Amino acid sequence: MPDLCFDAYSGLTNDVTLYGGKSAFTQLEHNIVAGYLITAGVISLFSNIVVLLMFWKFKELRTATNFIIINLAFTDIGVAGIGYPMSAASDIHGSWKFGYAGCQIYAALNIFFGMASIGLLTVVAIDRYLTICRPDIGQKMTMQSYNLLILAAWLNAVFWSSMPVVGWASYAPDPTGATCTINWRQNDVSFISYTMAVIAVNFVLPLSAMFYCYYNVSATVKRYKASNCLDSANIDWSDQMDVTKMSIVMIIMFLVAWSPYSIVCLWASFGDPKTIPAPMAIIAPLFAKSSTFYNPCIYVIANKKFRRAIIGMVRCQTRQRITINSQVPMTTSQQPLTQ
Repeated sequence: MPDLCFDAYSGLTNDVTLYGGKSAFTQLEHNIVAGYLITAGVISLFSNIVVLLMFWKFKELRTATNFIIINLAFTDIGVAGIGYPMSAASDIHGSWKFGYAGCQIYAALNIFFGMASIGLLTVVAIDRYLTICRPDIGQKMTMQSYNLLILAAWLNAVFWSSMPVVGWASYAPDPTGATCTINWRQNDVSFISYTMAVIAVNFVLPLSAMFYCYYNVSATVKRYKASNCLDSANIDWSDQMDVTKMSIVMIIMFLVAWSPYSIVCLWASFGDPKTIPAPMAIIAPLFAKSSTFYNPCIYVIANKKFRRAIIGMVRCQTRQRITINSQVPMTTSQQPLTQ
């Protein structure tokens, strides 16, 4: 879930006014949050830029599947490069300092990049399912097919992030006064319908699709192993298991990062926002923001091709052989885009 629920604790005080009013938190707490955002932003920008440099330097990494990862890196860079600095500057200032227009832009972009990230993770799961469970379909996938799936993820993000701008719910500063998100102070039918729609379309549905895909991937791999026919399948299993393992870890970390935030969302929607503990109201969304910098770590830890690419960059090698030789034909998702 993107930054929908920062305002879950809007009932903390009646002194919070829009755009520069008194914050519900102390300046020390603002400074701590600013320090976290600055640190997380630097780490996220650096690590995701390194990921993009790897794709630029090593053409063996430029496959259809990894093209989805490139798009994920851009969503993380978007949040770290735009959202983090504005929020950190406001925390140092003690309240939102970019006015109404800045609030609308900030909130819309954060929700846009967050929802695009969820959509792209769903596309990764679909790719794993087609490649491993339905190779008859996976081998027919073209780059145009992948581009359409990726475009759908971005267009879905555009739709949901623009709705509060045109009147379905609205954007406003949160109780910290230093971040903008959905306006919980107007807990009306418009807000509730928008929130429930976002939870259904951009959380429950994607997670259901991911679970279905990875459950079937796991069952298919077990079936092949039990029948000792991995080598006869038209799949480069060494490479595909690496990519699948990386994808599953990304989904698990997504759940770990966003589950506390989702609990705050549901609590505020169906309960009394005033009863949400202050630490939970501020820590849950900050914890969720960690999703912008853990993905690059997962790429390197869970995928040996990424590890080899990192080593090649550290050693300043002009070229490093990354491709795993295989005697079986490659699916579209495995083939370099330059071929």
